[in-house]
Amino acid sequence: MSKKWTVVTGGAGLIGSQIIEDLNNLGQENILVVDHLGTSEKWKNLRRNQFDDYMEREDFLAKIQNVGSFKTQIKDIYHLGACSSTTEKDATYLIHNNFEFTKILAEYSVANNISFLYASSAATYGEGEFGYDDKAPIQRLKPLNMYGYSKQIFDLYAEKRGLSKSITGLKYFNVFGFGEAHKGEMRSLVLKGYEQILKTGTLQLFKSYRPEYKDGEQKRDFLYVKDASKISIYLLEQKKYGLFNVGRGVGETWNSLALAMFKALGIPPSIQYIEMPEHLRGKYQYYTCANMDKFHETGYKLGFTGLEEAVADYVSLLQKET
Repeated sequence: MSKKWTVVTGGAGLIGSQIIEDLNNLGQENILVVDHLGTSEKWKNLRRNQFDDYMEREDFLAKIQNVGSFKTQIKDIYHLGACSSTTEKDATYLIHNNFEFTKILAEYSVANNISFLYASSAATYGEGEFGYDDKAPIQRLKPLNMYGYSKQIFDLYAEKRGLSKSITGLKYFNVFGFGEAHKGEMRSLVLKGYEQILKTGTLQLFKSYRPEYKDGEQKRDFLYVKDASKISIYLLEQKKYGLFNVGRGVGETWNSLALAMFKALGIPPSIQYIEMPEHLRGKYQYYTCANMDKFHETGYKLGFTGLEEAVADYVSLLQKET
């Protein structure tokens, strides 16, 4: 093989498929896509991209563990493959899929001088009682769900083993964009709301159960997937090591997101506030906003897409698809 592969695990997912598209736009097609397609529809995300080969997750894992020569074919790894469901209750499954797999790939990459970038998560910050600062000690963080903890324990493992000095971990905040249709209940409100509004003319948002937040005024740091991809490629190619927040550093309300959606669709706003399911109330984040100082210190110059512009672009892509 004349050129080495760029490996993208989770390559049929939301961020992974966007990274492959952006690498294609940069002239790169020598890409090995790794994923677990199962019975989902995420295979459709692969249709827009060009790549050299595809492997199922378990086949790739067996290959790197059992065939020593395989390392000579790999240049870098974007490890985005994981169970991303914040409501997943099978802790054993999360440990195997999110923690163990990441350990194996990280150690393999460091041992073989392969650039390695992996997806951590803003869910590691829990309620944000210690802030959303990627410079703060990660040992203090208390995730609210097992998904967040499965990401947190690898961050801790990488720090204790010294791996974090040679790899890049990204704490993605609320990423949305084209390519998430397969995610079921984990789809962003933009996609769920798009379908709701077209069907009923109304968008449903959860009520607030804290007096300091009015209904719909809970805040999130919303990040467009195209920005998440550009940042990921930049940090890997520039060899920026350690943990980085990946958001916009702007907390915006669900109401603001809703209004952007109605504007993009050219429909008068109509919002209905509904009860939050009991099982979510104790695990719900009322505010997230990334401290982006550490990232800005890297010298990134491409900027960010504003919420209204990002929603409009996403809606236009959804309309073209239908």
